[in-house]
Amino acid sequence: MKTVGILIAGFGGQGVLFAGKCLAYKGLDEGKQLSWLPSYGPEMRGGTANCSVIISDTPVGSPIVSNPDILTAMNLPSLDKYENDTVPGGKIFVDSTLISRKVERTDVDAYYIPATQMAKDLGFPNLANMILLGKMIKESDIVSLDGMREALGHVIPPRKADMLEVNMKAIEAGYNY
Repeated sequence: MKTVGILIAGFGGQGVLFAGKCLAYKGLDEGKQLSWLPSYGPEMRGGTANCSVIISDTPVGSPIVSNPDILTAMNLPSLDKYENDTVPGGKIFVDSTLISRKVERTDVDAYYIPATQMAKDLGFPNLANMILLGKMIKESDIVSLDGMREALGHVIPPRKADMLEVNMKAIEAGYNY
């Protein structure tokens, strides 16, 4: 495996940082070298948020992902801002419920997942982030789905332990989409 830079971006409150943290813990569980760097605007909920995750077989020198190999855009401003930064041959995952336009580039693989609508239909309206994470795991092969429940256990606080299975179901829904 080479070094893979991932950028997950959206509005605060969409679970961007949480999705990145889940991915980072899964990489850690698999013995990978990694970096997790959250970034959010002063408004937090409703402001801009993004999370850089680097997963590698070798030590990570810098936590900054300027040109992601994988971009997950949870809103239109994020797609507008980061689409052109994605490396040629990269992958872009789009929440097509909230983003009506298509990826304009032809040198990347684009995936359109109606994650927000799927989350509502499945009865967990706040877990579009986990649906997108599931699809990213399937299509990118950066980490495996096996053992994801254990990685979630590291990230979900004990007071919200009842959310572990719901999050896992959302990841599986995205993985199987």
